[in-house]
Amino acid sequence: MPLLRYAYYPGCVAQGACRELYLSTTALADALDIELVELKQATCCGSGTFKEESQLLEDTVNARNIALAETLNLPLLTHCSTCQGVIGHVDERLKRAQVSNPAYVKRIDGWLQREGCAPYRGSTEVKHILWALVGDYGLDRLSARVTRALAGLKCAAFYGCYLLRAQDNISYDDPFHPESLENVFRATGATPIYYRGRIQCCGWPLASYAQEESFQLAGTHIQEAIAAGADCMVTPCPLCHLNLDSRQPEIAAVVGRELGLPVLHLPQLVCLALGIPPSQLGLDRHVVSTRSTLNKLGF
Repeated sequence: MPLLRYAYYPGCVAQGACRELYLSTTALADALDIELVELKQATCCGSGTFKEESQLLEDTVNARNIALAETLNLPLLTHCSTCQGVIGHVDERLKRAQVSNPAYVKRIDGWLQREGCAPYRGSTEVKHILWALVGDYGLDRLSARVTRALAGLKCAAFYGCYLLRAQDNISYDDPFHPESLENVFRATGATPIYYRGRIQCCGWPLASYAQEESFQLAGTHIQEAIAAGADCMVTPCPLCHLNLDSRQPEIAAVVGRELGLPVLHLPQLVCLALGIPPSQLGLDRHVVSTRSTLNKLGF
């Protein structure tokens, strides 16, 4: 029997532009004896844009995603901070509406019924993989599973926006003074690096209409992390990863200096500490080479 089971919601980016996140999450789950039951019928959460057209649209689409997990009697697990923020916030809103506005929830269930979907019950929890590691698996247990401690590696956390502040209630961390990522670093043997921008926006939402401002914002964070002595940046958000890693050469051109700071997905970092070979984690898919990080760890 697996130690933990979740209804796995991989989201869009991890199945496309950040395929390495999908690979490393699967490797992490296998190594920690966690069963992921993938929700293959799930749809995009809307990344916060559905509500610009219609709040009902965002709520209905994500009520369906949550209902898929509820039919399995499992918590919904995602490794995407944006998905966590959007789906988790919808879940909070609909749970309140079951008491304050049941007619609204009934309307949503009517749309779900038309599509042959189960109704939203509000019976489960939406959980990011970081919260699962910290709250369900436990840092002591994680530390005990480390076979290749990341000693000497200086890691700069980049939380981003959605994970910390999109929901009204987060029982796993302080939204303005978080420590969960840093505590995971410590459990793997790595050294946390603190800098001002670690809980700020990466600039991704600005990129479609104010690209230079987006790159300036991201560049500020990367430069602060480098100045603080970071060997790499680690993020729990694939959209932050896209902006900070895949666009880093363009960011460097805007800020007028070389950067070259590797950006790792959270599951990749933990997997390295569990002794999983880099070749299984898609570390060669990054735009900014991860070779300096791997060299420091003796790979």
